[in-house]
Amino acid sequence: MSQTVTRALRILAELGEGERSLDQLAEVLGVHKTTVLRLLQSLEEERFVYRDAAYRYHLGAGLFALSGLALEQRGVRRIAAPHLAELNAATGQTVHLAAYEGGEVVYIDKFDSRHPVRMYSRIGLRAALHSAAVSKVLLADLPLPERRRVVAGIDFVRHTERTLTSPEALLAELERVAAQGWAQDHAEHESFINCVAAPVRDASGRVVAAASISVPDVVLPYEQVLDLLPQLLATTRAVSADCGRPDHN
Repeated sequence: MSQTVTRALRILAELGEGERSLDQLAEVLGVHKTTVLRLLQSLEEERFVYRDAAYRYHLGAGLFALSGLALEQRGVRRIAAPHLAELNAATGQTVHLAAYEGGEVVYIDKFDSRHPVRMYSRIGLRAALHSAAVSKVLLADLPLPERRRVVAGIDFVRHTERTLTSPEALLAELERVAAQGWAQDHAEHESFINCVAAPVRDASGRVVAAASISVPDVVLPYEQVLDLLPQLLATTRAVSADCGRPDHN
């Protein structure tokens, strides 16, 4: 990748964290302000960034269109949406859809809980590979050599006392997930959140997405989150059927 493109992408990533001044962006990139200004001017022309009256830069409306197109290109998201909306309405809890892309697990859709206390997430956010239930579902479907390769490259950050912190522990967990057909995050990423996740399969049987229900423990205890699993599995079976997967109960 060219240095110019790399710098432009770093600018967009930095602005994704919040507004920045020219000086701040130059410091992050480690280059002179005139170099950053030229990049910003090009990005402004394409509406990928904009400058406010205080001369601070923000992500621009051009990215909205691109993000919308990116989501539209994920057919499973469109197919799953009515089913996930129904699950969200029935349970009142946060429902996610995630996909495995380029070695990362990314949330591609979300239906928020009705409760004021909820899991923080957003569409486009990466899920932790070793602690998120959706990640376990997606990694468990990888061919074993690839699964091992991916797990070997994970930085096993301990998020809570329940976080899996070794390749051996995660590989054993993925074996269980593959066998039982669903995964859980029992306060492994956030100490007050429990999740269950299940696979969405296409006509070939390949897992193309993972759907999950995420619930703070102040709303439901862990055991009652597990009680939501039959509804989640019924939902993912319905989505899979609409993706062309024969019904396998």
